[in-house]
Amino acid sequence: MVTGRDQGRADAAAAEIVGHHRGLALDLTRPEEIAERLANIGTINHLVLAAVERDRNSVRSYDIGRAIRLITLKVVGYTAVVHALAAQFVPDASIVIIGGMARDWPYPGSTTITMANGAVTSMVRTLAVELAPVRVNAVHPGAVGDSPAVSEVPPALVEAARARTPTGRLATMDNVAAAALSLLDNPGINGVNLPVDGGFLLK
Repeated sequence: MVTGRDQGRADAAAAEIVGHHRGLALDLTRPEEIAERLANIGTINHLVLAAVERDRNSVRSYDIGRAIRLITLKVVGYTAVVHALAAQFVPDASIVIIGGMARDWPYPGSTTITMANGAVTSMVRTLAVELAPVRVNAVHPGAVGDSPAVSEVPPALVEAARARTPTGRLATMDNVAAAALSLLDNPGINGVNLPVDGGFLLK
């Protein structure tokens, strides 16, 4: 099952995947509706929570409405999904949550997203304890060179990030997906927050 705020886009994404998949409209910024939307889900082997909303919200020009929306999306919304599905996980199920390296590398305007991704880090630990034996891990991408978001960043900043990365290249969307799949499948990994940044923070 592939979810998204818009039913048509969720259906289109599901249709691109080989096999039998379906789309479901689900808005994590409206957590009070999540349990009802997920009421007919069957047993679950794997769950990936991968909501993204671009936000630049500095403390000096703080937009409270945008801050509440983003925290609701990535903290309350994620948790509400797991709550709604808790009884549906098989014993060896696994969850991967997508956070981001703004938790460790704040930048001007990252006030809310840095907090949200920090919360994801803690969420992994508490959910792994509360849902045991279900495994819970997170992937925290750094700058992803082929993502739509990077295309909106000034080229000089992208080049500076690449030059600082020990591998000499930015992570790709395929790298992030491969990391998520590895965490979903490996029964020996639990409670881990995995950076996918090419070692950016080593420098």
